[in-house]
Amino acid sequence: MPKDKDKDKVTKPEIGSVKIRWLDDVAEHDYGAAQAYLSLRLGDARATAVIGRLREADLITRRANDILRASRLDPAALEDPGVIKDMIKIIEGDELSPILLVRDADRTDIADGFHRVSLVYRIDPYGVIPLRLTDAGA
Repeated sequence: MPKDKDKDKVTKPEIGSVKIRWLDDVAEHDYGAAQAYLSLRLGDARATAVIGRLREADLITRRANDILRASRLDPAALEDPGVIKDMIKIIEGDELSPILLVRDADRTDIADGFHRVSLVYRIDPYGVIPLRLTDAGA
């Protein structure tokens, strides 16, 4: 019996077939989430200072694959509850919040938005993500 060639093909979403909409600025509650995370890494006082600089940083864009490489993280799986939550937002047409990044000497921390970066990467590794970026400082 001849083998069905179509069954062996791996299907991928077409680049640009999934529309991800972004808020014009970071959602206020994301700064609180970033503060909670950064206080574990940097201590309360330094985290507070970094959050202040993030609030003043320009909104820029970077590709999902570059963000993950700089952070030295693997993307979360599509089955991850946080990724699923953001996927539902996209399907419902909601806008995602830009992410918050903090650069240190040897890596860049995703202070808030890991699941959003992971979702974008899973849809399109070269997908562009809006973000605010600052240095961790001393």
